[in-house]
Amino acid sequence: MKFQDRIGALRVVLVLSGLACLSLYPLMIVWPSGWAWHVGHSDYSLMIVGIYVTLGVFLIRAARDPQEHVSLIWFAVWSSVVHGAIMAIQAITQPGQIGHLFGDVPALLFVAALLAALAPRRKA
Repeated sequence: MKFQDRIGALRVVLVLSGLACLSLYPLMIVWPSGWAWHVGHSDYSLMIVGIYVTLGVFLIRAARDPQEHVSLIWFAVWSSVVHGAIMAIQAITQPGQIGHLFGDVPALLFVAALLAALAPRRKA
């Protein structure tokens, strides 16, 4: 894939990833067994939504010039891998959390894989 095509695809993935982050709260309401770790009021849920909404805004902003935001993109990659791995282990070991293996866990790992495949390795 040519460099410019790769950057173009990265821009699309950054915007879609950002929009996915912004849609976390609605996903937690619509499909709680796949997206929310607590039922009812939870301070944890609001904190994680705040973090992901912030990340989503910055991923969308990074789409304008991905080469200027390489460290943010790689933060999104590695934090998604770590978060997804921890959640996968918890979903497997905690009764009633298996739905996450079909919701947020694969979503995080999929986004991480796409961003890693398309991201520049260093600032040009």
